Amino acid sequence: MNIRELILQGEGTTLDFKKTITSAEKIAKSLVAFANNQGGVLLIGVADDGNIVGVKSEDEERYMINKAAHQFCKPAIEPEFEEIYINHKIVLAVKIAQSDIKPHYALDANKEWWAYYRVKDKTVLASKIVLDMLKEEQSATGKMIIYSETERKLFSYLEAQERITLKQFTKLTRLSNKKAQKLLVSLLTSGILQLHLSEKEEYFTFINLK
Repeated sequence: MNIRELILQGEGTTLDFKKTITSAEKIAKSLVAFANNQGGVLLIGVADDGNIVGVKSEDEERYMINKAAHQFCKPAIEPEFEEIYINHKIVLAVKIAQSDIKPHYALDANKEWWAYYRVKDKTVLASKIVLDMLKEEQSATGKMIIYSETERKLFSYLEAQERITLKQFTKLTRLSNKKAQKLLVSLLTSGILQLHLSEKEEYFTFINLK
């Protein structure tokens, strides 16, 4: 693993920097977010600005990560560790694979389980649509989709406006939130629509096949 090249990439969907691990509960959110998305790497001993500070005790950091992965994540997550020596310091790389048993949940301070998802360089709470999409991905099998007037309205809207939110979709089709979400999830898992997420908004476009 080329640590310098990784750091130059900066934090993103599959990369997160942590100066140190202070809480198994907090780091569990990051582990879950990676597992629920494309997987990723946590670099422990690297500050948010990319400065290499190193870890004081790799054994202690490993213990906290393993505790988070097994006690604060459901289903449990199996991290892989690599110690990297650079500038006389140790950086602990923690690899989290994309899970094939999504969704994963993290335990919070109130003893409640929540699903998280990685969006660019942020770990965000998974919305109902994201959660349903993760569940559907695990059970998805080849299926035929027959387009109704509802789908045709959606496609016409996207051709003209390029993007649509759940609120706009329900207004366009007069579907209930539940039915609208179910249809959007079906189109997402079928590879027709693409979900775009931020901390404040989620919207849908035709999938970019380029």
